[in-house]
Amino acid sequence: MDLTLLHRRREHEWEIPQRGQMRVPAILFASEALLRAMDLKVYQQAVNVAKLPGIVGASYAMPDAHWGYGFPIGGVAAFDPDEGGVVSAGGVGFDISCGVRCLLTGLKRSDVLGVARELADALYAHIPAGVGSTGAITLEASEMQAMLRGGARWAVERGFGTEADLERIEERGQMPGAEPDAVSGQAKRRQRDEMGTLGSGNHYLEVQEAIEVFDEGRARAFGLEPADVLVMIHCGSRGLGHQIGTDFLKRMVAPGEGIALPDRELACAPIHSELGRTYLKAMRAGINCALANRQMLTHLVRGVFAQVLPQARLSVLYDVSHNTCKVEEHLVGVRARKLYVHRKGATRALGPGHPELPEALRPAGQPVLVGGSMGTASYILAGTEQSESHAFGSACHGAGRAMSRHEAARTWRGRQVIDALLARGILIRSPSMRGVAEEAPDAYKDVTEVVNATEAAGLARKVARLAPLICIKG
Repeated sequence: MDLTLLHRRREHEWEIPQRGQMRVPAILFASEALLRAMDLKVYQQAVNVAKLPGIVGASYAMPDAHWGYGFPIGGVAAFDPDEGGVVSAGGVGFDISCGVRCLLTGLKRSDVLGVARELADALYAHIPAGVGSTGAITLEASEMQAMLRGGARWAVERGFGTEADLERIEERGQMPGAEPDAVSGQAKRRQRDEMGTLGSGNHYLEVQEAIEVFDEGRARAFGLEPADVLVMIHCGSRGLGHQIGTDFLKRMVAPGEGIALPDRELACAPIHSELGRTYLKAMRAGINCALANRQMLTHLVRGVFAQVLPQARLSVLYDVSHNTCKVEEHLVGVRARKLYVHRKGATRALGPGHPELPEALRPAGQPVLVGGSMGTASYILAGTEQSESHAFGSACHGAGRAMSRHEAARTWRGRQVIDALLARGILIRSPSMRGVAEEAPDAYKDVTEVVNATEAAGLARKVARLAPLICIKG
């Protein structure tokens, strides 16, 4: 991206001034190096989002931003329904409530190394992964309805976890306002056999070691120490979420709402319209599906550790989504307003003292879980008070792609990637060699540079850096 297109507001904050049909400016958070490497499409998409009705504050892009469908991935935008604000399926994304759950194991690296291969093989055998993967249960119609309403709470009530898990999940594991009847039959059929599965693409389950702690106070609050072993689960709402996105994009792009779109991919509906309300009900059901899915995967992981490392405790540190639209109260000027905040490839990052946080985490701020890319570090950050005023309490969600999957598959072979990571002591298990090549670590931006820019911009604070030991890759 050409930096002359931007006005530098602060060292890691850049503005595209409001002009033409833009209703607000666009703000990009990034270092110079990250911006120069960004596709110009991010610039164009951030500008287009700023043209949507009812947008408040600015159209934001996080340091890991890259081209997406309609909104950039790493895009954040808030809309006021009382000013004609809209909800956009492209602003949420196809994998509704894709997110990360982090589990504390109570183990150290030394506990795992002697059984690493056995653990990797057992996780791979018991965690369904890959395109078309199916789970151990089939949801009949009544259970599908209950799951879409109940989310992770539904899973816990059926024996897939404990009440304590729910305290460490956004929305306490159950998104209110979900309406299963707003979800199409096709979406439900796609999900019928997919509960408790990782899926494919950039989804994974990773066993990691905390190799560096930056903030000892917040690390203690999170239950973290150096050399601790953790588990990260990255997945979403599988076929159901994708079908909800597909269904409503088709409906939103149809004429009738009277919205002049700068790009057809920004298809949207007024929040107060029947279509807007129906999408929100379906989208919230998709969030519950993702929360239930990660809860079931947690149960499977606990079963594997009970066999291989029975001393592990596997408690939930936190579970946070990065493809959502949520109703939140934010201070705009001097007035608190209820806004519909779209985060697409961006993570909510609530600061210390926020009432929505569990009491045990409230003094430290919300854990922000930033996933790596198979062979690279992941990070645990904490939300800051400044983030609220900077970008509606939002932060990055990962490294962000630096090249397309097609280009990555032309550049590497899966076996080549696996062997290179094995030489570094990282065990990879995957049903797809092409999938491994598409997700090669070098196909992504430098996650450390992304995290450093996120912290420098005041969006979140670094707490710990994690290195992969085992990765089950979808």
